[in-house]
Amino acid sequence: MATLPPPPQWLVSHLQPPPWLVHETQRRVVLFVNHVLMQESAATERLRRQQGRVARIQWRGLSMALLVTPAGLFDLAPEFAVPDLRLQATQTSPFDLAQTALRGDKPNVRIEGDVQLAADLQWLADNVRWDAEEDLARLIGDVPAHTLAAMAQRGAQALRQFVGARTAPAAPARSDYPVTEYEQKAL
Repeated sequence: MATLPPPPQWLVSHLQPPPWLVHETQRRVVLFVNHVLMQESAATERLRRQQGRVARIQWRGLSMALLVTPAGLFDLAPEFAVPDLRLQATQTSPFDLAQTALRGDKPNVRIEGDVQLAADLQWLADNVRWDAEEDLARLIGDVPAHTLAAMAQRGAQALRQFVGARTAPAAPARSDYPVTEYEQKAL
């Protein structure tokens, strides 16, 4: 499947979010990531060894610098902090990035800097998952949370199949299979 062309540069430059919105979104992302990390003691223990280190994550014109705290969690790093590790997503198209995520694949990333910090962050990405059903159960109870989670999983699976079907190459026609008159008209 052909990917969509990138939007014109003038449109991209006019669609930049205001700095206050970027900062507040980053704060919310850090809160969410810390919430997930606090559910897994091995994750916070692993990050404690990296306290004081800064990892800068970049995609196109957006970046976020994360400071590892003594508690084994993240905080936003000071604005001009020198990163120990740089992670830059190399896929520039938001559509390609979304397709990669929907397939369950990891995006292509260029890594520069501290190897041990990169290895620990890779371990987090491989081993820590958000248990949405558990969080939802705290709000609405076990049975409704399980039902909603099952519905969400079926919807996500259907979406992955749709994306996979749209990105998979068409199967070649089999020459040993006779083509019916109806199929011939469709061709």
